[in-house]
Amino acid sequence: MLDIPNNLHLITDAEAEALCAQLRHRLVEIVSRTGGHLASNLGAVELTVALHRVFSPERDRIVFDVGHQCYCHKLLTGRDGMMDTLRTFGGLSGFPKPAESVCDAFVVGHASTAVSAAVGMARARTLQRKDYHVVALLGDGALSGGLSFEGLSDAGDSGEPMVVILNDNGMSITRSVGGVAEHLARQRLKPQYLSFKKGYRRVMGAFSLGRHLYRVTHKIKTAVKETLLPCSLFEDMGFTYLGPVDGHDVKGLTRLLKYAKDLPGPVLLHVRTVKGKGYLPAEAEPGRFHGIGPFDPETGRSRSGGKTGFSDAFGGALRELARQDERICAVTAAMQPGTGLDGFAGEFPERFFDVGIAEGHAVTMCAGMAKQGMLPVFAVYSTFLQRSYDMLLHDVALQGLHVVFCVDRAGLVGEDGETHHGVFDVGFLDTVPGMTLLAPANYAELSSMLRYAVYEVRGPVAVRYPRGGEGAYRADWDRSPVTVLRPGSQVTLAGYGTQVNALLAAAEELEKAGVSAEVVKLNVITPTPGPELYLSAEKTGSLWLYEECMEFNCVGRRVAADWAVGRGLKSRVILRNLGDRVPPQGTVEQLRRMNDLDADSIVRQVKEVTDLEKTTGSAPG
Repeated sequence: MLDIPNNLHLITDAEAEALCAQLRHRLVEIVSRTGGHLASNLGAVELTVALHRVFSPERDRIVFDVGHQCYCHKLLTGRDGMMDTLRTFGGLSGFPKPAESVCDAFVVGHASTAVSAAVGMARARTLQRKDYHVVALLGDGALSGGLSFEGLSDAGDSGEPMVVILNDNGMSITRSVGGVAEHLARQRLKPQYLSFKKGYRRVMGAFSLGRHLYRVTHKIKTAVKETLLPCSLFEDMGFTYLGPVDGHDVKGLTRLLKYAKDLPGPVLLHVRTVKGKGYLPAEAEPGRFHGIGPFDPETGRSRSGGKTGFSDAFGGALRELARQDERICAVTAAMQPGTGLDGFAGEFPERFFDVGIAEGHAVTMCAGMAKQGMLPVFAVYSTFLQRSYDMLLHDVALQGLHVVFCVDRAGLVGEDGETHHGVFDVGFLDTVPGMTLLAPANYAELSSMLRYAVYEVRGPVAVRYPRGGEGAYRADWDRSPVTVLRPGSQVTLAGYGTQVNALLAAAEELEKAGVSAEVVKLNVITPTPGPELYLSAEKTGSLWLYEECMEFNCVGRRVAADWAVGRGLKSRVILRNLGDRVPPQGTVEQLRRMNDLDADSIVRQVKEVTDLEKTTGSAPG
């Protein structure tokens, strides 16, 4: 446990440095057991301590971008005793969450949103005549997302007092050029210069001639500075630019934040940090330690060992196709390793495109490539594909362009929780005109469906698959929209993707209990499954459809509506899905059990209904 002072505003610089060392040690200790985002948090230790020395998170609004760097903030706001529950079912979220603490200003999990949210808070403060400060903290990687620049443009134009901190770990922002630029940057951040600048502005503003002189000297200074310093973009937007400054100097950061807090308009503080700072394995491999499972803190080695999953299977299958067809290109939005594209990038660098955190741009770029005869494959997490819905409709579907979407992390993802569960794509992709949506249940099916998507489907097509590995069901796709995996006479259990493993296991248990359960696998879920599914359900008279997605526009609802419109089928339809509330974090197994999607729950539910039917002669309503 940490020994955190009661009032961080009163601690000395030496005490602040000692606290930073404690925090680093505690971060490694916690994440080595729970897994999580380590490198980004280690890089933001001094910055977080400085923020807490200057601002009051209970009152002031500190808005993180994505939230990968919020662990120190949680430690400093009374949650140290719960950190061992980080990212576990019923425990602390790995992201800021206002339901946990008033100190968490905003729910975040997707990049490039912090400035926009902060501008809204600043305007609300002004309209309500309240007194608090607003700070937005974003990483340089978030600047690859267009929403960041929309927010920055409006924030600078707004004139609202607020501080935007650009946490630059050297991957996206161009360094200052030359020794003169470095020298000027250092000089303009010295306490004497900042004090003089504040006093000079105050004195000159007191009379007419002074205001005229101030404008003249300000123009001269700005011209020189824009020639030598990399800040003109932000100042052109309307910000007072401070930096670049050492992001691991807690004393200097504290001083600059105090100065920035008192300035009358929007301020951008540019800090340079090292991702993974203070823990050598994370400094050496910041990508691997960005999001990592439990590891040995002494060596940095993973405790779980290397496991292959659907992402790896996809990457291998796409490389096989690309070796045979030079039209195939792979596109990702800052998720090259996560989507299994490392191998593709190494083998076909000229046909691999990482566009940064810009999913909307990725979709429209793919549309442009498809229009000119290429075969673009966009590998994207389900939860991030949500951000490009307009482009799916306007730029791909309206022209019927053949773009292949490989939707990774579809369904429940586990410990990252609400902001990362891929539980909306089944519903929203079905609304895209001309869309075909395929759902493989194992690696062999993924390979077959990917080839089918690339070469045999016209227009937009998506292949969705979960995080993690395949289950016991290993047969390849038989090319039909619907496959009967197991015959039965009393109930039909239907589902898609890896959900079929639970259905098959449940059917075996039900057979032991005297219930004959047919298992049907849906391979194509958009367009909505038709005659094959209906024939199975008519035979048993009872269709149970299990889905790891939200209730809105799920396959089951569409099937039920299709029947109600006039097919005249008398089979009963029972839907099991995630309902209308996004599940919390936890293991996938825990969340499936919580939502009655595991084999034991399926057995219990079906037996309850069939037993009641035997007793009363009718099923419950």
